[in-house]
Formats: sequence, structure tokens, C-alpha cells
Amino acid sequence: MTEGSYHARLAAASGVAVALFSAPHCGACRAWKRLLPDALAGLAGAFYEVDVSEATGVARYFGIFHLPTVYLYRDGQFHAELQCEARADAIRQATHQLLAAPAQDEP
Repeated sequence: MTEGSYHARLAAASGVAVALFSAPHCGACRAWKRLLPDALAGLAGAFYEVDVSEATGVARYFGIFHLPTVYLYRDGQFHAELQCEARADAIRQATHQLLAAPAQDEP
């Protein structure tokens, strides 16, 4: 996803959407990119990847310094940052807990 499309695409997303901030050289980012669709199958309907080496403005806007960073959106609004181990069961459990809680303020 590019800088110009980030906010518009997520605002238009219905249900749960996931934004993965990553970089091509990041091994952990590649692992999360592989894990997220299966781990959140049936829960998240849209997955977006933001290459921070190309979309530097979006990364600066959110103050992203550590990769990968995963944000959850619900019905076009920021809901929470997903922080957990890179295991499908941990991702599912953490996502369920975050979505059951009130939305957090956007970073």
C-alpha cells in the first residue's frame, strides 16, 4: 500500500482489516506476512502490507520504528496494535482479546 492510499483504503474497509508495516530485508516481516492470513482466516477480511522503505511518510506519521508492526482496524477505524509471538495460535488469541476490548486511540 502506498502513502497516498493508506488512509483511504483502510477507511473504506468493512469488518476487520490488518495493516502490516514491513520492509523487504526483514525476515520477521516475511514470517508475519506468511502467518497473518491463515492465523486470522474467518476473522479479518482484508490484509494490507505497507513497505516502510517506500511509504516513509506513513511510517513517520505513526512513529513506527520497529518492524514488523501490525495494526488492526475495524470498520475503517483504527482499533489496536497487535503485539504477540509470531505463532498462529498466539495471533488468533491476541486478536480476539483486542477486538473484544474497546478501541484504542490511533498512535
